[in-house]
Amino acid sequence: MTGEAVLTWVDEGDAVGDDAVGGAAGQDRGSGAGEAVPAGPGRAPAGAAGGPDHTSAPRGSRTRFTRRRDWAVAGVLLAVVLVAPVVRWQTSEIAATTRQPATTTLAAQVPPLEFPPSLAETWRADSPSTPVPVVAGPVVATGNGGTVSGLDPLTGEVVWRYQRDLQLCTVAPFDTVPPQRTDSGTVLALYGTKGGDLPEDGPYADGNCSEVSAIDGGSGDVEATRNSDAEYGTRLLSDGTTVTTTGRRLITSWRSDLVMTSQYGTRPTPVQPRPNLRKDCFFGSVAVTADRIAVIERCPEDNGADRLTVYKTQTPSGKDNDDVEITSSTLLGARGRVIAVTDTTTAVALADPPRVRTYTAAGVALPDTPVDIPEQDLANTDPPGATAATTTGQDAVYWFTGSRTVALAKSDLRPTWLVPSTSGSGVVFAGKLLLPVEAGLAVKDPVTGADAGLIPVDRGGYRGPITMSTTGPIVLEQRGPTLVALR
Repeated sequence: MTGEAVLTWVDEGDAVGDDAVGGAAGQDRGSGAGEAVPAGPGRAPAGAAGGPDHTSAPRGSRTRFTRRRDWAVAGVLLAVVLVAPVVRWQTSEIAATTRQPATTTLAAQVPPLEFPPSLAETWRADSPSTPVPVVAGPVVATGNGGTVSGLDPLTGEVVWRYQRDLQLCTVAPFDTVPPQRTDSGTVLALYGTKGGDLPEDGPYADGNCSEVSAIDGGSGDVEATRNSDAEYGTRLLSDGTTVTTTGRRLITSWRSDLVMTSQYGTRPTPVQPRPNLRKDCFFGSVAVTADRIAVIERCPEDNGADRLTVYKTQTPSGKDNDDVEITSSTLLGARGRVIAVTDTTTAVALADPPRVRTYTAAGVALPDTPVDIPEQDLANTDPPGATAATTTGQDAVYWFTGSRTVALAKSDLRPTWLVPSTSGSGVVFAGKLLLPVEAGLAVKDPVTGADAGLIPVDRGGYRGPITMSTTGPIVLEQRGPTLVALR
């Protein structure tokens, strides 16, 4: 053998070239580390200039983990594997959510057969996130901060609780027609993307109301969740089949399982502009009925004029959600506020002078009907939450203008009678229409508006608008941020 024998030690993972064990062409690459390999022609002897010095004492066979560095890296990797799931859990929706389901089953309340001679407060609760009282099956739901609570309507005691570390945008019932279950119902809780106080309105750049949960009213269990693009200040309007979010730029509708059925307007991140959607429009007010939405639009191409558009909530089969079917769209010629919509008619309030104009399903305007309401009631044509304060009865829709209540016949949505000096659109209870007035509750015939009496109610000096609902023998009043139960 010519040349000097060289012992070459190769660490696993080090770069291997021709000088590595078995690196020469045709040489056995199965030789283990520590085996003497003769230096071939042209190989530099150990210690020669430019060559590695492998004359150190031989070492034993190595494994993957023999140096401190190897074990340190392994320790770090193990820590990451163990800690990462914990971090994800702590920052996830699950860790940021507290659920306290119902431990008892409440029975659905039965409406009274006779009208009560009096009503008095039985309990009250803080509920700033419910613009109207929320009745869902056997419970009354409240919203405060990031917490939605289901209350026993008779006592006001908490039956279940659902809490997140986000601020509530709004809470509303999902009313289905006919009711899916008499002993239950659905509460919709819509949360904002930011903590702390939420603005009444704001651009998408400041976040939006993006997290919605559907909660079973009877048990407090979460039925469904989804992400949304609703704006701050939105309201949730149920038409018996779908629920719709109001907004200045975007209107979204979902089914009861929170599957989206349609979107109308400008998305925060547009995917593909639709030719049948007017771009960069702003919405003034919205009304819903089964399978239809009516909206007041203000679009650049209309030169400041208001436009009434009616479209279907269900997207045509095979189309994208924002490819909606418009049934009519017409310019109003004045500032307007949509009051109500049915499958055949849409009612719009116009100012200067105050009047109500009805449109057919094809968008044809019928003669205006003057209404005796103050000009200031319609001075700001856009109502809070982009929806007029209304109550739907069996024969009429009752509209609160801001100072009085106007009844519109359900057949054609034309005004028939009004009651001055009211505080809300009222509620139908035990066959009578209850309207909030300063002294209490005015009792009216729901068809003719004839006076049927007055129930005194002490509201402790509250003078603001009142929304109402009922469940069994309980009459509910939403007075600003406070929910009050009367019996």
